[in-house]
Amino acid sequence: MPRKQAPDAGSPGLLPPDTEALALRPLAERMRPRTLDEMVGQRRLLAPGSALRRAVESGRVHSMVLWGPPGCGKTTLALLLAEYADAEYRAISAVLTGLPDVRKVLAEAEHTFAGGRRTVLFVDEVHRFNKVQQDAFLPHIERGTIIFVGATTENPSFELNSALLSRCRVHVMEAVSPEDIGIALRRALDDADRGIGGRGIVIGDAQLQLIATAADGDVRRGLTLLEIAAELAGEGGTITDDTLAQVLADRSRRFDKGGDHFYDQISALHKSVRSSNPDAALYWLARMLDGGADASYLARRLTRMAVEDIGLADPRALTMALESWDAYDRLGSPEGDLALGQLAIYLASTAKSNAAYKAFGEAKRDVAEHGSAEVPMHLRNAPTKLMKQLGHGSGYQYDHDVEGGVALGQTGFPDSMGERVYYRPVERGLEIKLREKLERLRAARRNGGS
Repeated sequence: MPRKQAPDAGSPGLLPPDTEALALRPLAERMRPRTLDEMVGQRRLLAPGSALRRAVESGRVHSMVLWGPPGCGKTTLALLLAEYADAEYRAISAVLTGLPDVRKVLAEAEHTFAGGRRTVLFVDEVHRFNKVQQDAFLPHIERGTIIFVGATTENPSFELNSALLSRCRVHVMEAVSPEDIGIALRRALDDADRGIGGRGIVIGDAQLQLIATAADGDVRRGLTLLEIAAELAGEGGTITDDTLAQVLADRSRRFDKGGDHFYDQISALHKSVRSSNPDAALYWLARMLDGGADASYLARRLTRMAVEDIGLADPRALTMALESWDAYDRLGSPEGDLALGQLAIYLASTAKSNAAYKAFGEAKRDVAEHGSAEVPMHLRNAPTKLMKQLGHGSGYQYDHDVEGGVALGQTGFPDSMGERVYYRPVERGLEIKLREKLERLRAARRNGGS
């Protein structure tokens, strides 16, 4: 029968019973939750009565992939799965483990299964395994030899093969809020057995909140910062603002330079510019620069926004984007960061149009559909006498010699296609004038130039 009560310190995969060995472990490890009720955050996923919580508490757990940022509780949840299901717990890391090691662990799980007990196999950083390594788990998941629990910070849709995903449920775990991290910190301060409750450490609510915020969604990080601050304060000491100034001096925000969270932030920057929200655009740009994003990459993406979302509503946007990019290349960081900041503000504040972007897309679709349609004779090049004899350039009207400067009676498309309209200027910015002019010219063309 599954054990539903709180596991003791000697449970498989949890803290050792030996007091001296326990004291040697980092505070974050000592304070690892022993029950679902002790977990902080994940209120949606592990809410009372939720499907996953009911499955865990009943001991009827399934193979799964846990997708979430560092320090949100993926390892802890895997340990609790094993505890509630009365199963063996084995953990491997895709960073350190090769296929021979995987096969060895799976063989041990088969032996355990033959003895009447299953194994919860926790695979950290599972997205780092290649397809062959991921496939090695499939028959064991199907037979029920293992309860597979993969942990990843990357989007499983992109990083895991479909065969593995089809045999697992994906559970999304969220970064833990500062309020919930504060609960974990206060618990560590009060716990005399596993935490630092016996040291007489004093800390105010404001200072505790600073640590919780600096943890940036990572419970483990918050407990580590608290442990360092407590060591600096000493037995019976007070964790002051000066103490925290030392502890938090070199902290950095959580940032993934190439993963899913990175592209989420790029998306937020782009959509803030498109929504004409300069304040939000500036926030996301500053956040990415703060996290160590490549400024040249950000300059390239901002230039893309000038072309895609502003276009001919304000042609100055592209010029400014290229100049800001050049200014950053000349100045570097941090001085050049301001040039990118000014660019983000301008792009978000100016008139928007995706008319040119959409027009080019329609033109490309017509090219794909109609293939290599013949160039009309009047538009063909005629640099030689033979070409002129063959009719190249015949009937072409030189626009500058026509009244009004536009030869409205001649087509610019292949004869098999007829005239098309791709570019439809919006009624914003410079495109207001372009729209008026083009509507007049297109109407005249439809009337045969009259």
